[in-house]
This record gives sequence, structure tokens and C-alpha cells, in this order.
Amino acid sequence: MKTTLNTCAALLAGLLYAGSAFAATQVAPSDKNLQYTGRIDFADPQAPVISWPATQIAGNFTGTSLSVTLDDERGLNYFNVIIDGQDASPLILQAAKGSQTYEVAQGLAPGKHSFLIFKRTEGEEGTTTFRGLALDDGATLLAPPPRPKRHIEFFGDSITSGMGNEAPFNGDDAVKRDKNSYLSYAAITARKLNAELHMTTQSGIGVMISWFPFTMPDFYDQLSAVGDNDTQWDFKRWTPDVVVVNLMQNDSWLIGRDHKLQPEPDDEGRIAAYRKFVTRVRQLYPNAYIVCALGSMDATRPGSPWPGYVKTAVERMRKEDGDKRIDTVFFPFTGYGHHPRVFQHQQNAQKLTAFIKQKMGW
Repeated sequence: MKTTLNTCAALLAGLLYAGSAFAATQVAPSDKNLQYTGRIDFADPQAPVISWPATQIAGNFTGTSLSVTLDDERGLNYFNVIIDGQDASPLILQAAKGSQTYEVAQGLAPGKHSFLIFKRTEGEEGTTTFRGLALDDGATLLAPPPRPKRHIEFFGDSITSGMGNEAPFNGDDAVKRDKNSYLSYAAITARKLNAELHMTTQSGIGVMISWFPFTMPDFYDQLSAVGDNDTQWDFKRWTPDVVVVNLMQNDSWLIGRDHKLQPEPDDEGRIAAYRKFVTRVRQLYPNAYIVCALGSMDATRPGSPWPGYVKTAVERMRKEDGDKRIDTVFFPFTGYGHHPRVFQHQQNAQKLTAFIKQKMGW
């Protein structure tokens, strides 16, 4: 009799769970009230694929709970889930490998709420396919928040991606949970400027050489951020008002320190390579204001030649190409031997934000 009662209880619990799941309001990925930001692959509108850091899905909804279904390629990606703008204490979601539903909010007060799902990690952690949301029974997805009118794009490496920024001051930079693009100087700057952000970045990447067999000139135009691939981003889909290029840190290590690129480019070769990439950015975005940045790791240490390469390339574009909407910003090296932590990103964001406000009149 005991076994029978336990079996009935288990069946009843299963039926109640199934009934609850069945009663929930399902929101398809193609719902017009979902607001997507970033380079996202919409080849299948019911299964958009996310790969770039700082990619976002946002919306407004009614009800007391929210669940999200993600299908992660490798089980290595992390997301911030921010409810009602409370970004000081986000839910940090590690997506398990495969398709899984995560309850990311519960017990909310009845009424209107907002959500933001923000990818903390990079393409090297693999893709995540968004499979939709679930709300309370009878709840609805409301019209999305207004999009920022300003657009800003960053081309960068691990510094811009936020690698290790949430690690302890004396901790390891490479723990994936500690990589948070939301608290990168790039994302902080975008929020301070009320600008929509695209982050075209990859840890370890350089202009002439990387820690892997492809460089930013190979990578910048991809729809997918997972390695070097043949996908193509349509640059007509989104145009930035401001572009920040923060590259050459890895070149400074692999060429200037380790002499890994042979034959090794001389000063003129380094300037020419950087100028060639920035000229390509200018061709893509003829009206954007381009900020050529460097730092805040040791490529900007006192006596380093690398800021000079960036500065010379920009000066030549101004004089020889007549490009008046381009300038430089250098984030000083503080002597800290790891990737910048959050407080350093905040300092760099403050400097960059002030510079862009001055140049753009924002």
C-alpha cells in the first residue's frame, strides 16, 4: 500500500508539473516584442544563434516569473540576466551543454517588469541558440523598450571583452565565470553614452599576429564569432556613429617581446598594418568618428613604441587621406600585471566617455 501511495504521489506531482508547464505562456524567439542587439544569426528566426560578447535580448513582460530556454554548444557560456534594471546584482547563468530551460525570475510582484539577457563570454566559448521564453499563465510580452539612437562599436581583444575583470586582484585571468563583458570599459562607456553596443572582440587577437592562426583583419567581418569561419556579417544591417579600435596589445607581446612573426615587421611595417585595418573600418563606416585606442595593459607602459605606431598611423590618415574624424586615446598602464579588473575598466570608461562626449557633442 505504501508503494502504491508513493507512486500515486509521484504521478500527481508529474501531472501538476506538466500542467504548470502546459499552462505557461510561451514566447517564441521570433516574437516582434523581443529586442535583439548584436551580430546574431537569424537564418532560422525560431532559433537565433548568439556568439559575440555583449549580445543582448531584452523585453518587457507581465507576471511574476520568467524562464528562458537556451541550447548551448559547449556548456561554457555565461550570461547576465538582469530583471527590472537591477544590474548591481544580476543572476549569473551558466548555460549547460544542450537545450535546457532556466527559471531566471520568480516571486516578482504582479505587474510590469523588464528583462535583459546579456552574453558575458566570447565566441571562443561557442554558440548559444535562443529557444524562447516562458511567462506565467495569462501573462504577456509587452512592447520592447525604445532603442538607443546612438550606436557604438568596439574592435578589440581580451581587454575589451572583459577577460578576468571579475577575478580577484591576485587571481587567475582565465576563469570563464570571471569574464564579464557587461563590466568591460566598452559596455560601461556605451551605457554612459546611452548608445547601442556591438562588441567585435576576441581574446588573444592581434592586427598582424594572434595567439592562434587568424587576426582581426580575418575576423572582423564574420557573422559568427566562433573561430575563423566563412560566415559574413551584413554591414548594412547596423551602422555605428562611433568606432573604437583597441588592438595591438597581442602584437606587442608576440612581435615586440617574443619575436614570433618572421620576417619580423619593422616600425614602418607595423604602422602600415595598423593603418590598413583602420582604413578598412573607415571604408565600412565613412561617417563614423573613429577612436584608435590602446591600453591599459603593458603596450602603453612608459617607453613602449606601440602607442607611437597607432599615433603615426592616425596622423597619416589625417594628413594623407584627409580623414578629420579620427583620433587617439591611450589608457595608461598602471603596472598591474594581469588583465584590467572592474575598477580599472571603470576608470578607462570614464576617460573614453569624456573624450567621446567632447568630440561628438553628446
